[in-house]
This record gives sequence, structure tokens and C-alpha cells, in this order.
Amino acid sequence: MKQKKKQVREIALDLLEAVEKNQSYSNLLLHSAIEKHGLSGRDAGLLTEITYGTIQRKLTLDFFLDPFIKKKLEPWVQQLLRLSLYQMVYLDKVPERAIIHEAVEIAKLRGHKGISGLINGILRSVQRNGLRDFSEITDEAERISIETSHPLWLVKRWMNQFGTEKTKEMCAINLTAPMQTIRVNETKANREEVLQRLQAEGFDAEPSEVIPEAIRILKGNAARSNVFESGMATIQDESSMIVAYALDIQPGEKIFDACAAPGGKTTHIAEKLTNSGSVTALDLHDHKIKLIKQNAERLGLTNVQTKAWDSRKAEEMFEKESFDRILVDAPCSGLGVLRRKPDIKYVKREKDLFTLQHIQLDILAAVAPLLKKGGILVYSTCTTDTEENEGTVKKFLEAQTDFEPAALTNLPPVIQTMTDNHMLQVLPQDFGGDGFFISKLRKKVQ
Repeated sequence: MKQKKKQVREIALDLLEAVEKNQSYSNLLLHSAIEKHGLSGRDAGLLTEITYGTIQRKLTLDFFLDPFIKKKLEPWVQQLLRLSLYQMVYLDKVPERAIIHEAVEIAKLRGHKGISGLINGILRSVQRNGLRDFSEITDEAERISIETSHPLWLVKRWMNQFGTEKTKEMCAINLTAPMQTIRVNETKANREEVLQRLQAEGFDAEPSEVIPEAIRILKGNAARSNVFESGMATIQDESSMIVAYALDIQPGEKIFDACAAPGGKTTHIAEKLTNSGSVTALDLHDHKIKLIKQNAERLGLTNVQTKAWDSRKAEEMFEKESFDRILVDAPCSGLGVLRRKPDIKYVKREKDLFTLQHIQLDILAAVAPLLKKGGILVYSTCTTDTEENEGTVKKFLEAQTDFEPAALTNLPPVIQTMTDNHMLQVLPQDFGGDGFFISKLRKKVQ
């Protein structure tokens, strides 16, 4: 007997359970679910919207549901209520009666009549009585936490580091969908040519006002474009593109990318070298090294060398003072990419940031001897935490007295105005890119 095809909301419920139970990454699960169930167009869009949206707003949804729940619920029941309420509150194209009806039908399939009746009762009570008001939360940090669905520890931390207004802005933008941006491969084409080709393919796109070789995709998925397939462009966030500028690359140089996967920055560096010199890219895992190779091949870059290796043991592989430039795009908490990976904010704990700093410092200490005297070391992360960013750089400079700060120069004009000498902290609200940190250091000649 042929198995009944799962509805979009049933698939979403499965994904939400997997994310919560197994701490799986929502973005990876979502891509595989769309392929597995053969979803396209509207259905793929709906699945993405309701899955991400429910995760993004989890704390807010629980705040709304709490007065109507009288006993502890099974995890899947709680997830179904969140999923349904998210649609009722934040989507306006589906009638509430249809959302409630579908929730009840899913409950019948997954549970028993009592569960479906409970879900029907709770959702109809919310519909009848309306939502709680955030103004009943008197503590400001707690109110921001619940209203924007960010853990309280993180809100308090950001308030201490950036102030209340910037924290509110950051939490608000983290609830919005990220912009897809692509980087033109200037060894094959210029931006104007790629824009014309995209528009001819039916994409809605515009030039970035931040990065000269970047294009913002307003409608469509550029990964399915001919310009992507032919290697004229690759997908990369605008904030991430600043790194290659920070390295101040000169033709013919030997550059080491210590934590390279999936290869966005590696290939950007290779393009900046105009296929001269070399980029040596390391990552721990073979499957990630394969991704870097595939990216380099698609872009037609011949100056990329890859190796699966722990960069904390880099001295075992390379001679001292082998490289003109070194990039350490370090493992971090990822607090700058919460729009892309909303589940991170519920999984990370404050103590994790200190564990990560040990790893960051270990990598920096391991690669430091490999840099030539007078060479440039760039440290970057996709987080917005000052301990992992400024804190790590400060500790590195205290330990490695043969390094000194080097002013960030030759950046795109919009970015140049945001720098603080040798450091740059991009917040998601600055121009719509990921939260990102960059620091430029020089190995002393004497």
C-alpha cells in the first residue's frame, strides 16, 4: 500500500522535533527535507517560513501559550501548538479556522482523540481571549528576551556590551530573513555583466552598496542560476567578503587559511590573487575539504591547495615563516548568524563562549610561527561577543609579543568608516549582513 504523502505542516512538526530533541541544525534538516519530499515553489517556501519562524519566535510563542496550558505536555504536542500559533499570529494568508483544523488532524494522526481535543481547546481559547501583552513584563531585559525570543543571559550580555538600543535593534533584525548575496568572480566576469545575466534569467537583483563585487538577490535562489553553475559567482555574505580586503593581498603571495570550510573566503582570496601565488586551505573534516575543492573547481581557480588537518597542529605540516598572510576565521559561537541558524540561540550557553576562546587562542598560537616577519595575520569570527572577539585578540597580543596591531586600511569606503584602528565589529543591523568581527595584526620585523 502506497504511503500517504506528508503535508507541509506535518513535515515542519518532524523538523521542529528533530531540532529540539537532537539539537540538529535547522538549515541542514530543512534542505534535506525539501529534497526528500520533493517540495518546490510555494510548499518549499511555506515549510521554510513556518519552521524557521516557529524556532525564531519560540520564547514569544510559549509566553502567549502559557496561560492556556494547565499541565505538562508531550514535546511534540508543545511543538504543534507553537507551530499552529506561529501561523495564527504571524501569517495572514491562511484563515485561523484552517490552521486549527489542520493542527487537530495532525494530532489525530500522531496521538489520540483526547490530544486532538486538547489542542483544539487551547488554540480556540487563544483565538477567543487574545494574546498577552508584553507590557506586563516589568524588567526591561526580560521583556526584550520574551518579545524578541532571545535567551535572557544573551540579552543581558549584549546590553552590557553594546547598550540597550543596539541590543533591541540586533534582536529585532535577528527575527528577519537574511538577504542572499553573491560575490562576482572577477577572474571571469565583472559585476555589470553578471547583473545583466541574472536579470535575463529572471532574477530580481541589485548591486551591493557595501562591497564592490557583491550583488544582492532580491528574488530567486542564485544557487540555481547559470552564473553560479558557470563559476561567474558564488554565494557569500557581504560581511564575510570584508575579510579578503582586510588581508591586503598582494599578487604572488603565499596565503594560509587555517579554518577554511566551506571555502567562501578561501576562493575570494584566490580571486584577489588573480590566480597567482597560492592559498593553502585547512579544515578538520574530509567532507568539508571536498566542498572547498568543488567550489574552487567551479570557479576555475588553480591556486588553491587543500588538506584535512587540525590547524592546532599546523606546525607539524609547514615550515616556520612559510606564509605572507594568514587568516584564522575561527570556530565561534555563531551569534552573528542567528537569522540563518535560529536554533543556535537556544543551544549555546554562556560558559560555551569561554571554551571557544581557548580553541581560538590555541589556533592563533599554533599558526603564529608560520607567518613571515612583517606578514599580516587576520583573525575573524561570525559572532558579536566581545569576549570572543576583542577579548581573544587582547589575550593573543599579550602572549605573542612579536605581534602588533595593524590598522585596517584599503577597505570598501562604507566599511572603512566603521573600523576602530585594527578592529572592526559589524552588527547585523549595520547594513543587513551577518554579525562579524575582524582584527588585523602584523608580525614585527625586529
